[in-house]
Amino acid sequence: MSTYISAENLGHSFNDTWLFRQLTFGINRGRRVALVGANGAGKSTLLKLLAGKFLPVEGKVVRSKELKLGYLEQDPQFVKGATISDFIFQADNVQQQLIRRYEELLEDEPDNYEAIEKVTEEISNLEAWEYEHNIKTILGRLDIHHLEQKIETLSGGQKKRLALAQLLIADPEIYVLDEPTNHLDIDTIEWLESLLTEGNKTILLVTHDRYFLDNVCNEIIEIDRGKINNYSGSYLYYLEKKAEQEAADAAQFSKNKNLLRKELDWMRRQPQARGTKSKARIDAFYDLEEKTKDGGPKEKVQLSTKTARQGNKILEIDNISIGFNGNELISNFSYTFKKGDRIGLAGKNGTGKSTYLNLITGALQPDKGTIDKGDTTVMGYFHQSGITFKGTERVIDVVTDVAEYITMADGKTITASNLLTQFLFPPAKQYGLISKLSGGEKKRLQLMHILMKNPNFLILDEPTNDLDIDTLNVLEEFLISYPGVLILVTHDRYLLDKLTDQLFILEGNGKVLIYNGNYSSYRSDVEEMKAEAKRAAKNPASKKTEEPAVKKSKLAFKEQQELLSLEKDIAHLEQEIRNFTVQLNSGITNHEELAYLADKIQDMNDTLDEKTFRWLELNELNETA
Repeated sequence: MSTYISAENLGHSFNDTWLFRQLTFGINRGRRVALVGANGAGKSTLLKLLAGKFLPVEGKVVRSKELKLGYLEQDPQFVKGATISDFIFQADNVQQQLIRRYEELLEDEPDNYEAIEKVTEEISNLEAWEYEHNIKTILGRLDIHHLEQKIETLSGGQKKRLALAQLLIADPEIYVLDEPTNHLDIDTIEWLESLLTEGNKTILLVTHDRYFLDNVCNEIIEIDRGKINNYSGSYLYYLEKKAEQEAADAAQFSKNKNLLRKELDWMRRQPQARGTKSKARIDAFYDLEEKTKDGGPKEKVQLSTKTARQGNKILEIDNISIGFNGNELISNFSYTFKKGDRIGLAGKNGTGKSTYLNLITGALQPDKGTIDKGDTTVMGYFHQSGITFKGTERVIDVVTDVAEYITMADGKTITASNLLTQFLFPPAKQYGLISKLSGGEKKRLQLMHILMKNPNFLILDEPTNDLDIDTLNVLEEFLISYPGVLILVTHDRYLLDKLTDQLFILEGNGKVLIYNGNYSSYRSDVEEMKAEAKRAAKNPASKKTEEPAVKKSKLAFKEQQELLSLEKDIAHLEQEIRNFTVQLNSGITNHEELAYLADKIQDMNDTLDEKTFRWLELNELNETA
């Protein structure tokens, strides 16, 4: 198997701090590799080195001769004054230039039939119509239009999608992708997954999206404390092996510390002039000291703050509507929030998710209808855009501006500084400037700032961007036990499945669908509806079959309603049991989570038995009365 790129004894540092040293590995043709590691481990730097954006401090990167490499960076840079067409279509590609001319004529001069006919003939001669279709599909899927628009007028998300479109159109031999799912809606992410796994593409990527990672990649490279660990297999396989390794490391670290304590005592008791017989033991002491001085197993972020008391009235939305420029985003929507609601907000880009959040937080007022917030409701809003910090502000100032002390979930009070330390901001970093933090650290600080207010109604708008997977796992653990109301907006399907049990789906044209279930259940239902529609289209005669005569019910009206309700409840419970059983059998290794799922399934089965018995009872009454 040919190697496209290899790193040989690679090392790189910033400001005299080494990110990694002596990394050696290769990316072979046909492999789809995910690069994982904590924030600040050097993942993006390593991608840039492999893509040839700059040279390493140590070692070298070797690429196969005339390798066609495509690199998508987190924040793409563009030539000033360039249009979308200038960037998308390569000047040295004849087919692309013809397609560019064709698209521009259709957009700017649709009545110029002679010019359109001429370029159409040239495209036909080059047999490039399939290529044109592929380009149009990519641009349409990524919501890129108006090819003569200046790139500098686009938003950050539009620029990222434009860079991704150019790379997909170029179809390089190796794709190097840094957070490719950022600024994409879920439908587009699923389309991108399908595209990247077609054929025999070679991919190296960094992503926080675990479903995307698991569906696309078949190999994991981890950067951990400046070293490389390889795992051949899926992300789930990596997690299993990683858990085993961490358990072994923790046991070995504890053993080494105990041994070091004894050896240190021995070293102190030795006379100054040591004999040659003890030299091997002395060397072993220094080797043991080296193994234990980095602090052992990685520290985990702990998030466990107390929430404000919540009354019976939380938030009531009554028949609201809102639109802009004649485009209705939300129409006649009503909902009364209940304790324990865990709602995922989903929908394509532009359908009004941000507008909905601005309505319930009071930043916008509806065109009609009312939104009534309870007196005890305390909102915490994690914005996608983040908090604007002052350039001269220190990390600790952000927290102490809210409170000097905070009450934790167990009732104990700790200082802001101690809380920062728990959130992996050591004292040296606490008194440093915020401008020195990484993107992920700023996100973590923003979350702390919100949790210091003890909210009981938490809104998270794309919280996964810029966070490493380890921090995301801890955030999930916190949110699973969070007792307040949760509204989650994210393109991370894994997060939606794990943390929500109800969806508000903005379908466009003002329609908001309320769906009881998580995202995977919703997608399954949508696919089943599509399959049913196809079957009906193939066999339209089946629709015309005569319905059997409705038998007159022998039950009272109230019992009839109960029977109908029971049928719906039973179907819903059966689906929920199936969903939880799939989760239980998905390879989860966390014992608490396994116990939770098993208890949940048992409770639902008990409820199902009760409802089924009552359903049978009512049916028997209906037949015999």
